[in-house]
Amino acid sequence: MNKVFLIGNLTRDPELSETSGGVAICRFSIAVNRRSGNADGERKADFYRVTAWRGLGETVARYAKKGNKVAVIGNIELNTYTDRDGAERTSVDVVAQDVEFLTPKGSSEDYGGDSGYSQAPAPSASGRKKPALQSFDDDGDIPF
Repeated sequence: MNKVFLIGNLTRDPELSETSGGVAICRFSIAVNRRSGNADGERKADFYRVTAWRGLGETVARYAKKGNKVAVIGNIELNTYTDRDGAERTSVDVVAQDVEFLTPKGSSEDYGGDSGYSQAPAPSASGRKKPALQSFDDDGDIPF
């Protein structure tokens, strides 16, 4: 099974583009703090490149920006390519299946200034709605 769960802050604004076939693709990077620090107590961060496709990508590009905290659920892809010098390289990328927005609307976090959302985000970037809860009459009787 190839599944990754990451929580981090966007390191730059998401970039939305389209493939030659017209499919939306959004690329962004997140910084994820490590749990433990070094000997001096300094905490380090790991940086991940994330790709979100179609409607999910459009939603991320619309609502997220640099500094926002997000949770990304997806899978890891290893890609090989040839760099400018002709050397073969491998990149590790995350393909998002779901992105949850964790920075509350209008809050400022990490990068200073207003890093809140321009509009209220959807409960989930994948467009799924949470089911409505129904009330029930609790007359205090124990049902057994």
